[in-house]
Amino acid sequence: MKKNKGAWPQVRLKFLGGVRTVTGSSHLLTTPKSQVLIDAGLFYGHRDEFYKVNTTFSYHLSRVNAVALSHAHIDHCGNIPTLLKYGLRSKIYTTSATRDLCKQMLADSARVQEEDLRYLRKIGRGAGGRGPRNAPPFHGPLYTEREALRALGKFRPLHYGQRFQVAHDVTLTFYDAGHILGASVILIEVRMGRKAVRLGYAVDLGRKNLPMLNDPTVLRDLDYLVLESTYGGRMHAPISEAKEKLRETITRTVARKGKIIIPAFALERTQEVLYYISELLKERAIPEIPIYVDSPLATRITEVFRNNVHYMDPKAKNMIRKEHSPFDFVHLHYVQGQEESKALNNDKRPMIILAGSGMCEAGRILHHLKNNITESRNTVLVVGYMAKNTLGKRIVDRERMVRIYGLEYELNAEVVVINALSGHADSNDLLRYVQECSPFKKVFLVHGDEEQTKSLYDRFCEYNLNPYMPQKDEEVILYEE
Repeated sequence: MKKNKGAWPQVRLKFLGGVRTVTGSSHLLTTPKSQVLIDAGLFYGHRDEFYKVNTTFSYHLSRVNAVALSHAHIDHCGNIPTLLKYGLRSKIYTTSATRDLCKQMLADSARVQEEDLRYLRKIGRGAGGRGPRNAPPFHGPLYTEREALRALGKFRPLHYGQRFQVAHDVTLTFYDAGHILGASVILIEVRMGRKAVRLGYAVDLGRKNLPMLNDPTVLRDLDYLVLESTYGGRMHAPISEAKEKLRETITRTVARKGKIIIPAFALERTQEVLYYISELLKERAIPEIPIYVDSPLATRITEVFRNNVHYMDPKAKNMIRKEHSPFDFVHLHYVQGQEESKALNNDKRPMIILAGSGMCEAGRILHHLKNNITESRNTVLVVGYMAKNTLGKRIVDRERMVRIYGLEYELNAEVVVINALSGHADSNDLLRYVQECSPFKKVFLVHGDEEQTKSLYDRFCEYNLNPYMPQKDEEVILYEE
């Protein structure tokens, strides 16, 4: 694989972020005439590292001709307002559903950053206005909510299958990734005289048979493929297990007159759980109890789902057209204010409460956990990934005592974990997808912790699939005359 720049016209790909890690996805395609940025995700790390990495660029923002955005997860779209502040002027091409979701996700990201700064300043005032001696200076938010919403003016939506020229020699075509609503695998074509270099981008890639979503589209006749490796060394339980385990958990908890507390990510996971609950109620497989969505962000995102039904699979479309929407049924309530949220603690009836944040590090879920985890009749139902050192991970590990709002609480509630709902392809899914895409010259493995990427690399080597593990800021030559 050539890595050094030569004197001849070249097509190059630089891996700016999201390599050997699962955060901050961003890659730069450079041709003799154009530059196209693929994703602009937010990097997460310790506070100073977070600020430094997300505001340091190894390329000229003003020279970028277009941004191709795969989907609305913050680790793929979250740094777009920052780039615009620092000189990006190009349009951002994506699907209309991704644009609508980004409106909510980017505004929420800004609010979180602004709240974090207010908290730090509060601590500083408590120490005399300056904080501890030798403490690092406070970094302001990367962008404000107003700047996040202003960024939406740069978005230009494309339909699935619509081939569109975004630069002198570059065209984009978005196809369904089957990952979240509106997510795309992207075909990028670079015209070099009579030849076209065809680059596929499948970061992130979904699974077959996910609720509401179509199966991922297979890209063919590629020269190169950029592929995620989040679960490169793991296998998921079958999707069908999720619904049955949900039914068992609800039925068992209601029988002992308990509450089911579900920490859920606002984007996709909340809507998936509602989809399954609505089906179980329709089938009379679970008791009729109140279901509360206690997350303002999840409520707004669910409205985006209602307005983008055309991105869903035929079964979901049919349900909604026949007025059996999984987001609007008789026992479902969307909680509005904090007082209504707090009032749920005085309601002793069995119920289901979905609240954020998904990893139990902030938001209204803390309020519900504090008031319910000490009671053995209740259940904490985990439906998403819990990172190390989070409250959610300590609950998954069933630690006897957990700290919430600075106080220790005994974890007596039942803890149930459903791993089958992941929206990422697992090792077998990734292998099948690449085999269907092949032949090609090389597949670049990104967006995975190093051990997961290496596991997938080794497996692909066994099948002679030409994998390559790039380093951060490495640039490779895809074509040279």
